[in-house]
Amino acid sequence: MKNVVVTIIGTQKDEQKEESRIELITLGRCYSKNGVNYILYKDSEISGLEGVTTMLKVYDKQVTLVRTGSVEHKQDFRLGEKSRSAYVTPYGTMQMSIVTNSLEITSDSITGIKDLDISYELEMNGQWQSANTLSISIREESKRGY
Repeated sequence: MKNVVVTIIGTQKDEQKEESRIELITLGRCYSKNGVNYILYKDSEISGLEGVTTMLKVYDKQVTLVRTGSVEHKQDFRLGEKSRSAYVTPYGTMQMSIVTNSLEITSDSITGIKDLDISYELEMNGQWQSANTLSISIREESKRGY
């Protein structure tokens, strides 16, 4: 298992075309098993998901996001496909669906570290909410020497 720095930049554009942006830089861990790359990190107050652990399962042509903790959620991103899921919070459960418009997965053949770029449309409880982008960069944590 490698220690990594995970940089996440997310944008969301609502029906009034107003855009919001969030950026999170956090430490995480990554490993490979049976040809699948796993990236784990803890979310923070900045993302509104304090107390949540996120795992990304990166396949050749699919990314699965799994959140556990104060929020329970599993979402699959597959190009051109609609994916439905339940978003479970302490306040109740919402039905989510997304359509992945673009999915780009790049890697370094030596380290297996990934860059993920995802664009998708989000619906909550059957109502269109927003157009979203998610850019995730995973870099091996550098050793700090003095």
